[in-house]
Amino acid sequence: MKKSIDYKADPSVFLLIAIALLLAGGVIFTLNVLRLDPVEEALAGEDVLNILFVLEGDEKPLASYVVMYSPMNNRAVAISISGDVGLILKTTDRVDRIDSVYDRKNVKPFKSEVEGLLGLSVDYSVVFEKEKLAKIIDVIEGVEIFIPAAVEIYGETAILFPSGNTLLDGDKGIQYLEYEIPEEDQSEVNIRRDRFFQGLLKSLGEKAALFENPAIARYFYPQLKTDMNRLVRNRIFDALSALDMDRLLVQPVAGNYQESSGQRLLFPYYNGVVIKDVVRQAQRSLAQKTQGTLLERIFAVEILNGTNTTGLAARTAELIRGYSGYEVVNVTDADHRNYERTEIIDRTGQEDAANTFAGIINCKNVRFESKIPEDDVAGLDMGNAEYRADFTLIIGRDFNGRVVTGN
Repeated sequence: MKKSIDYKADPSVFLLIAIALLLAGGVIFTLNVLRLDPVEEALAGEDVLNILFVLEGDEKPLASYVVMYSPMNNRAVAISISGDVGLILKTTDRVDRIDSVYDRKNVKPFKSEVEGLLGLSVDYSVVFEKEKLAKIIDVIEGVEIFIPAAVEIYGETAILFPSGNTLLDGDKGIQYLEYEIPEEDQSEVNIRRDRFFQGLLKSLGEKAALFENPAIARYFYPQLKTDMNRLVRNRIFDALSALDMDRLLVQPVAGNYQESSGQRLLFPYYNGVVIKDVVRQAQRSLAQKTQGTLLERIFAVEILNGTNTTGLAARTAELIRGYSGYEVVNVTDADHRNYERTEIIDRTGQEDAANTFAGIINCKNVRFESKIPEDDVAGLDMGNAEYRADFTLIIGRDFNGRVVTGN
Protein backbone atom coordinates (compact mmCIF):
# COMPACT_ATOMS: atom_id res chain seq x y z
CA MET A 1 0.00 0.00 0.00
CA LYS A 2 1.44 3.30 -1.17
CA LYS A 3 2.01 6.06 1.30
CA SER A 4 0.22 9.32 0.57
CA ILE A 5 2.47 12.27 0.19
CA ASP A 6 1.40 15.44 1.95
CA TYR A 7 2.52 18.45 -0.08
CA LYS A 8 2.86 21.52 2.10
CA ALA A 9 3.50 24.81 0.43
CA ASP A 10 6.65 26.51 1.54
CA PRO A 11 5.77 30.01 2.89
CA SER A 12 8.81 31.39 1.08
CA VAL A 13 7.20 30.45 -2.25
CA PHE A 14 4.21 32.68 -1.52
CA LEU A 15 6.59 35.44 -0.56
CA LEU A 16 8.48 35.10 -3.85
CA ILE A 17 5.22 35.14 -5.82
CA ALA A 18 4.09 38.29 -3.99
CA ILE A 19 7.41 39.99 -4.70
CA ALA A 20 7.19 39.01 -8.38
CA LEU A 21 3.69 40.44 -8.63
CA LEU A 22 4.80 43.67 -6.99
CA LEU A 23 7.75 43.91 -9.38
CA ALA A 24 5.52 43.28 -12.37
CA GLY A 25 3.12 45.97 -11.20
CA GLY A 26 6.03 48.32 -10.70
CA VAL A 27 7.30 47.66 -14.22
CA ILE A 28 3.85 48.33 -15.69
CA PHE A 29 3.53 51.52 -13.65
CA THR A 30 7.01 52.64 -14.70
CA LEU A 31 6.27 52.00 -18.36
CA ASN A 32 3.10 54.08 -18.12
CA VAL A 33 5.04 56.89 -16.47
CA LEU A 34 7.77 56.69 -19.10
CA ARG A 35 5.16 57.11 -21.81
CA LEU A 36 4.60 60.58 -20.38
CA ASP A 37 8.29 61.42 -20.33
CA PRO A 38 8.42 63.16 -23.76
CA VAL A 39 5.51 65.35 -22.71
CA GLU A 40 6.74 65.98 -19.18
CA GLU A 41 10.25 66.81 -20.36
CA ALA A 42 9.00 69.08 -23.11
CA LEU A 43 6.45 70.89 -20.99
CA ALA A 44 8.85 71.32 -18.10
CA GLY A 45 12.10 71.98 -19.93
CA GLU A 46 13.69 73.08 -23.18
CA ASP A 47 12.66 70.23 -25.47
CA VAL A 48 10.51 70.75 -28.54
CA LEU A 49 7.45 68.54 -28.89
CA ASN A 50 6.57 67.34 -32.43
CA ILE A 51 2.93 66.50 -33.18
CA LEU A 52 1.51 65.36 -36.52
CA PHE A 53 -1.95 66.74 -37.34
CA VAL A 54 -3.92 65.31 -40.27
CA LEU A 55 -7.06 66.90 -41.74
CA GLU A 56 -8.79 64.06 -43.58
CA GLY A 57 -10.97 64.26 -46.65
CA ASP A 58 -12.41 61.06 -48.08
CA GLU A 59 -10.09 58.80 -46.09
CA LYS A 60 -7.05 60.67 -47.44
CA PRO A 61 -5.23 63.71 -46.04
CA LEU A 62 -6.49 67.04 -47.32
CA ALA A 63 -3.66 68.63 -45.38
CA SER A 64 -1.02 67.47 -42.91
CA TYR A 65 1.09 69.45 -40.47
CA VAL A 66 3.87 68.76 -38.04
CA VAL A 67 3.63 71.30 -35.23
CA MET A 68 6.93 71.81 -33.42
CA TYR A 69 5.95 73.30 -30.06
CA SER A 70 8.24 74.86 -27.44
CA PRO A 71 6.50 75.21 -24.05
CA MET A 72 9.45 77.22 -22.73
CA ASN A 73 8.69 80.12 -25.10
CA ASN A 74 5.07 79.21 -25.80
CA ARG A 75 5.95 79.29 -29.48
CA ALA A 76 5.41 76.91 -32.37
CA VAL A 77 6.24 76.38 -36.02
CA ALA A 78 4.06 74.27 -38.29
CA ILE A 79 5.45 72.48 -41.35
CA SER A 80 2.75 72.09 -44.00
CA ILE A 81 3.03 68.87 -46.02
CA SER A 82 1.09 68.76 -49.25
CA GLY A 83 -0.22 65.32 -50.20
CA ASP A 84 1.44 65.56 -53.63
CA VAL A 85 4.96 65.75 -52.20
CA GLY A 86 6.96 63.21 -54.20
CA LEU A 87 9.75 61.05 -52.80
CA ILE A 88 11.09 57.52 -52.71
CA LEU A 89 8.78 55.97 -50.16
CA LYS A 90 10.47 53.75 -47.60
CA THR A 91 7.42 51.53 -47.25
CA THR A 92 7.11 50.73 -50.98
CA ASP A 93 10.63 51.54 -52.28
CA ARG A 94 9.26 53.51 -55.23
CA VAL A 95 8.63 57.12 -56.17
CA ASP A 96 5.08 58.22 -55.35
CA ARG A 97 2.96 60.77 -53.51
CA ILE A 98 3.58 60.83 -49.80
CA ASP A 99 -0.14 60.40 -49.11
CA SER A 100 -0.27 57.18 -51.19
CA VAL A 101 0.76 55.22 -48.07
CA TYR A 102 -1.89 56.83 -45.88
CA ASP A 103 -4.30 54.43 -44.21
CA ARG A 104 -6.76 55.81 -41.70
CA LYS A 105 -6.71 52.45 -39.88
CA ASN A 106 -2.93 52.58 -39.49
CA VAL A 107 -1.28 56.01 -39.61
CA LYS A 108 2.19 54.68 -38.72
CA PRO A 109 3.49 54.21 -42.32
CA PHE A 110 2.47 57.77 -43.23
CA LYS A 111 3.95 59.08 -39.99
CA SER A 112 7.19 57.27 -40.78
CA GLU A 113 7.41 58.88 -44.24
CA VAL A 114 6.79 62.31 -42.72
CA GLU A 115 9.58 61.71 -40.20
CA GLY A 116 11.97 60.76 -42.99
CA LEU A 117 10.99 63.77 -45.09
CA LEU A 118 11.51 66.28 -42.26
CA GLY A 119 14.38 64.56 -40.47
CA LEU A 120 12.71 64.48 -37.07
CA SER A 121 10.87 62.15 -34.74
CA VAL A 122 7.12 62.67 -34.36
CA ASP A 123 6.04 62.20 -30.76
CA TYR A 124 2.28 61.88 -31.34
CA SER A 125 -0.34 62.12 -34.06
CA VAL A 126 -3.85 63.58 -34.15
CA VAL A 127 -6.23 62.80 -37.01
CA PHE A 128 -9.36 64.84 -37.68
CA GLU A 129 -11.57 62.53 -39.74
CA LYS A 130 -13.89 64.35 -42.12
CA GLU A 131 -17.18 63.13 -40.65
CA LYS A 132 -16.02 63.98 -37.13
CA LEU A 133 -14.28 67.26 -37.89
CA ALA A 134 -17.60 68.97 -38.58
CA LYS A 135 -18.80 67.92 -35.11
CA ILE A 136 -15.59 69.23 -33.54
CA ILE A 137 -16.00 72.60 -35.24
CA ASP A 138 -19.58 72.88 -33.98
CA VAL A 139 -18.52 71.98 -30.42
CA ILE A 140 -15.96 74.81 -30.38
CA GLU A 141 -18.59 77.14 -31.85
CA GLY A 142 -16.96 77.58 -35.24
CA VAL A 143 -13.58 78.40 -36.78
CA GLU A 144 -12.85 82.04 -37.57
CA ILE A 145 -10.61 82.72 -40.57
CA PHE A 146 -9.78 85.65 -42.83
CA ILE A 147 -10.89 85.24 -46.45
CA PRO A 148 -9.08 87.77 -48.71
CA ALA A 149 -11.62 87.75 -51.53
CA ALA A 150 -15.24 86.60 -51.71
CA VAL A 151 -15.79 83.14 -53.21
CA GLU A 152 -18.84 82.50 -55.41
CA ILE A 153 -19.00 79.20 -57.30
CA TYR A 154 -22.30 77.96 -58.68
CA GLY A 155 -22.85 74.38 -59.74
CA GLU A 156 -24.63 71.38 -58.29
CA THR A 157 -23.76 72.86 -54.91
CA ALA A 158 -23.22 76.57 -54.44
CA ILE A 159 -19.97 77.47 -52.73
CA LEU A 160 -20.26 80.90 -51.15
CA PHE A 161 -17.83 82.56 -48.75
CA PRO A 162 -17.81 86.28 -47.97
CA SER A 163 -14.57 88.25 -47.79
CA GLY A 164 -13.10 89.38 -44.49
CA ASN A 165 -13.22 87.65 -41.10
CA THR A 166 -15.67 84.76 -41.38
CA LEU A 167 -16.90 82.27 -38.78
CA LEU A 168 -17.30 78.80 -40.32
CA ASP A 169 -19.58 76.21 -38.76
CA GLY A 170 -18.94 72.49 -39.20
CA ASP A 171 -20.48 72.02 -42.64
CA LYS A 172 -19.02 75.25 -44.05
CA GLY A 173 -15.63 74.37 -42.59
CA ILE A 174 -15.54 71.06 -44.46
CA GLN A 175 -16.70 72.79 -47.64
CA TYR A 176 -13.97 75.40 -47.28
CA LEU A 177 -11.35 72.68 -46.86
CA GLU A 178 -12.50 70.57 -49.80
CA TYR A 179 -13.42 72.96 -52.59
CA GLU A 180 -10.99 73.45 -55.46
CA ILE A 181 -11.22 75.49 -58.64
CA PRO A 182 -10.03 73.65 -61.79
CA GLU A 183 -7.62 76.40 -62.90
CA GLU A 184 -6.43 77.07 -59.37
CA ASP A 185 -2.76 76.45 -58.57
CA GLN A 186 -2.14 73.83 -55.89
CA SER A 187 -0.15 76.32 -53.84
CA GLU A 188 -3.27 78.49 -53.53
CA VAL A 189 -5.26 75.49 -52.30
CA ASN A 190 -2.55 74.75 -49.74
CA ILE A 191 -2.50 78.34 -48.50
CA ARG A 192 -6.26 78.20 -47.97
CA ARG A 193 -5.98 74.99 -45.99
CA ASP A 194 -3.08 76.40 -43.96
CA ARG A 195 -5.30 79.36 -43.07
CA PHE A 196 -8.03 76.99 -41.90
CA PHE A 197 -5.62 74.91 -39.81
CA GLN A 198 -4.36 78.00 -38.00
CA GLY A 199 -7.96 79.03 -37.32
CA LEU A 200 -8.83 75.56 -36.05
CA LEU A 201 -5.94 75.46 -33.58
CA LYS A 202 -6.75 78.98 -32.42
CA SER A 203 -10.40 78.12 -31.83
CA LEU A 204 -9.44 74.94 -29.96
CA GLY A 205 -7.22 77.03 -27.69
CA GLU A 206 -9.80 79.73 -27.10
CA LYS A 207 -12.47 77.18 -26.23
CA ALA A 208 -10.28 75.00 -24.02
CA ALA A 209 -12.38 75.85 -20.97
CA LEU A 210 -15.31 74.02 -22.56
CA PHE A 211 -13.51 70.70 -22.15
CA GLU A 212 -13.48 71.09 -18.38
CA ASN A 213 -17.17 70.23 -18.57
CA PRO A 214 -17.21 66.40 -18.28
CA ALA A 215 -20.22 66.04 -20.59
CA ILE A 216 -18.55 68.09 -23.36
CA ALA A 217 -15.23 66.30 -22.86
CA ARG A 218 -16.93 62.90 -23.16
CA TYR A 219 -18.42 63.99 -26.49
CA PHE A 220 -15.42 65.89 -27.87
CA TYR A 221 -12.42 63.64 -27.25
CA PRO A 222 -13.86 60.52 -28.97
CA GLN A 223 -14.06 62.63 -32.14
CA LEU A 224 -10.26 62.68 -32.23
CA LYS A 225 -8.18 59.79 -33.50
CA THR A 226 -4.85 59.87 -31.67
CA ASP A 227 -2.13 57.66 -30.26
CA MET A 228 -2.02 59.75 -27.08
CA ASN A 229 -3.38 58.26 -23.91
CA ARG A 230 -5.87 60.30 -21.91
CA LEU A 231 -3.33 61.91 -19.58
CA VAL A 232 -0.99 62.88 -22.41
CA ARG A 233 -3.87 64.19 -24.52
CA ASN A 234 -5.17 66.40 -21.72
CA ARG A 235 -1.71 67.80 -20.97
CA ILE A 236 -0.96 68.59 -24.60
CA PHE A 237 -4.31 70.22 -25.31
CA ASP A 238 -3.97 72.30 -22.16
CA ALA A 239 -0.52 73.39 -23.34
CA LEU A 240 -1.67 74.17 -26.87
CA SER A 241 -4.51 76.27 -25.48
CA ALA A 242 -1.89 78.74 -24.23
CA LEU A 243 -0.11 78.92 -27.60
CA ASP A 244 0.01 82.33 -29.26
CA MET A 245 -1.63 81.38 -32.57
CA ASP A 246 -1.21 84.86 -34.03
CA ARG A 247 2.54 84.18 -34.11
CA LEU A 248 2.28 80.64 -35.46
CA LEU A 249 4.49 80.36 -38.55
CA VAL A 250 3.34 77.86 -41.19
CA GLN A 251 6.16 76.81 -43.51
CA PRO A 252 5.37 74.66 -46.57
CA VAL A 253 7.66 72.02 -48.01
CA ALA A 254 9.14 73.88 -50.98
CA GLY A 255 10.21 72.23 -54.21
CA ASN A 256 9.75 71.84 -57.95
CA TYR A 257 6.82 70.19 -59.72
CA GLN A 258 7.78 67.39 -62.09
CA GLU A 259 5.98 64.66 -63.98
CA SER A 260 6.60 61.16 -62.66
CA SER A 261 4.71 58.01 -63.70
CA GLY A 262 1.82 60.07 -65.01
CA GLN A 263 1.59 62.19 -61.87
CA ARG A 264 2.52 65.80 -61.20
CA LEU A 265 4.54 65.63 -58.00
CA LEU A 266 6.22 68.25 -55.83
CA PHE A 267 9.80 67.14 -55.31
CA PRO A 268 11.47 68.90 -52.35
CA TYR A 269 14.51 71.04 -53.17
CA TYR A 270 17.81 69.17 -53.23
CA ASN A 271 16.26 65.81 -52.38
CA GLY A 272 14.83 67.12 -49.14
CA VAL A 273 18.01 68.75 -47.81
CA VAL A 274 16.38 72.20 -47.73
CA ILE A 275 13.28 71.22 -45.73
CA LYS A 276 15.45 69.33 -43.22
CA ASP A 277 17.55 72.50 -42.83
CA VAL A 278 14.35 74.51 -42.32
CA VAL A 279 13.25 72.12 -39.59
CA ARG A 280 16.63 72.27 -37.82
CA GLN A 281 16.63 76.08 -37.97
CA ALA A 282 13.11 76.23 -36.57
CA GLN A 283 13.96 73.88 -33.73
CA ARG A 284 17.05 75.91 -32.83
CA SER A 285 15.01 79.12 -32.82
CA LEU A 286 12.25 77.55 -30.73
CA ALA A 287 14.82 76.41 -28.19
CA GLN A 288 16.17 79.93 -27.65
CA LYS A 289 15.35 81.22 -24.19
CA THR A 290 14.91 84.82 -25.32
CA GLN A 291 11.46 85.89 -26.45
CA GLY A 292 12.78 87.89 -29.41
CA THR A 293 13.67 84.93 -31.61
CA LEU A 294 14.44 85.02 -35.30
CA LEU A 295 10.99 83.55 -35.97
CA GLU A 296 9.40 86.92 -35.29
CA ARG A 297 10.54 88.76 -38.42
CA ILE A 298 11.06 88.43 -42.15
CA PHE A 299 14.45 89.43 -43.54
CA ALA A 300 14.77 91.11 -46.95
CA VAL A 301 17.39 89.49 -49.18
CA GLU A 302 19.11 90.75 -52.33
CA ILE A 303 20.91 88.21 -54.54
CA LEU A 304 23.60 89.29 -56.99
CA ASN A 305 25.25 87.00 -59.54
CA GLY A 306 29.00 87.57 -59.54
CA THR A 307 29.75 84.69 -61.95
CA ASN A 308 29.37 83.91 -65.63
CA THR A 309 26.76 81.21 -64.92
CA THR A 310 23.50 82.46 -66.41
CA GLY A 311 20.45 82.17 -64.15
CA LEU A 312 22.41 81.25 -61.03
CA ALA A 313 20.98 84.15 -59.00
CA ALA A 314 17.40 83.21 -59.95
CA ARG A 315 17.95 79.57 -58.97
CA THR A 316 19.54 80.66 -55.71
CA ALA A 317 16.52 82.88 -55.04
CA GLU A 318 14.27 79.83 -55.27
CA LEU A 319 16.55 78.06 -52.80
CA ILE A 320 16.36 80.94 -50.30
CA ARG A 321 12.58 81.17 -50.65
CA GLY A 322 12.40 77.57 -49.48
CA TYR A 323 13.55 78.71 -46.04
CA SER A 324 11.23 80.44 -43.60
CA GLY A 325 11.87 84.03 -42.63
CA TYR A 326 13.32 85.41 -45.87
CA GLU A 327 11.83 87.52 -48.65
CA VAL A 328 13.90 87.88 -51.82
CA VAL A 329 13.41 91.51 -52.88
CA ASN A 330 15.92 91.77 -55.72
CA VAL A 331 17.70 89.38 -58.12
CA THR A 332 20.22 90.80 -60.56
CA ASP A 333 23.87 90.79 -61.67
CA ALA A 334 26.70 92.01 -59.47
CA ASP A 335 28.93 94.90 -60.51
CA HIS A 336 31.24 92.37 -62.22
CA ARG A 337 31.32 88.65 -63.04
CA ASN A 338 34.69 87.76 -61.52
CA TYR A 339 33.91 87.21 -57.85
CA GLU A 340 36.08 84.34 -56.64
CA ARG A 341 34.49 84.12 -53.19
CA THR A 342 30.83 84.25 -52.28
CA GLU A 343 30.11 87.10 -49.91
CA ILE A 344 27.24 88.12 -47.62
CA ILE A 345 26.70 91.70 -46.54
CA ASP A 346 24.79 91.91 -43.25
CA ARG A 347 22.89 95.10 -42.41
CA THR A 348 20.84 93.74 -39.50
CA GLY A 349 23.51 94.12 -36.84
CA GLN A 350 22.31 90.78 -35.42
CA GLU A 351 25.10 88.24 -35.35
CA ASP A 352 22.74 85.30 -34.77
CA ALA A 353 20.58 86.34 -37.72
CA ALA A 354 23.61 86.75 -39.99
CA ASN A 355 25.08 83.40 -38.98
CA THR A 356 21.75 81.66 -39.53
CA PHE A 357 21.39 83.12 -43.01
CA ALA A 358 25.01 82.37 -43.90
CA GLY A 359 24.58 78.82 -42.65
CA ILE A 360 21.99 78.12 -45.35
CA ILE A 361 24.74 78.07 -47.99
CA ASN A 362 27.70 77.41 -45.68
CA CYS A 363 29.18 80.84 -46.31
CA LYS A 364 31.89 82.03 -43.90
CA ASN A 365 32.63 85.29 -45.74
CA VAL A 366 30.28 87.73 -43.96
CA ARG A 367 30.86 91.45 -43.46
CA PHE A 368 28.81 94.04 -41.64
CA GLU A 369 27.55 97.22 -43.22
CA SER A 370 25.29 99.82 -41.64
CA LYS A 371 21.76 99.94 -42.95
CA ILE A 372 20.57 103.36 -44.07
CA PRO A 373 18.23 104.74 -41.34
CA GLU A 374 14.69 105.40 -42.51
CA ASP A 375 15.06 109.09 -41.61
CA ASP A 376 18.03 109.42 -43.96
CA VAL A 377 16.63 107.89 -47.12
CA ALA A 378 15.50 111.19 -48.65
CA GLY A 379 17.21 111.72 -51.96
CA LEU A 380 18.37 108.11 -52.29
CA ASP A 381 17.40 105.98 -55.25
CA MET A 382 15.11 103.48 -53.51
CA GLY A 383 14.90 101.48 -56.70
CA ASN A 384 18.29 100.18 -55.61
CA ALA A 385 17.41 97.27 -53.29
CA GLU A 386 20.78 97.56 -51.59
CA TYR A 387 19.37 100.26 -49.34
CA ARG A 388 16.47 98.17 -48.06
CA ALA A 389 17.90 94.64 -48.00
CA ASP A 390 18.86 93.13 -44.67
CA PHE A 391 21.25 90.79 -46.47
CA THR A 392 22.99 91.07 -49.83
CA LEU A 393 24.29 87.76 -51.17
CA ILE A 394 26.97 88.12 -53.86
CA ILE A 395 27.50 84.76 -55.55
CA GLY A 396 31.08 83.82 -56.36
CA ARG A 397 32.76 81.00 -58.24
CA ASP A 398 33.04 78.95 -55.05
CA PHE A 399 29.24 78.50 -54.95
CA ASN A 400 28.06 75.23 -56.51
CA GLY A 401 24.38 76.13 -56.64
CA ARG A 402 23.67 74.76 -53.16
CA VAL A 403 26.58 75.60 -50.85
CA VAL A 404 29.87 77.45 -50.80
CA THR A 405 32.68 74.97 -51.25
CA GLY A 406 35.81 77.10 -50.93
CA ASN A 407 35.64 78.85 -47.54
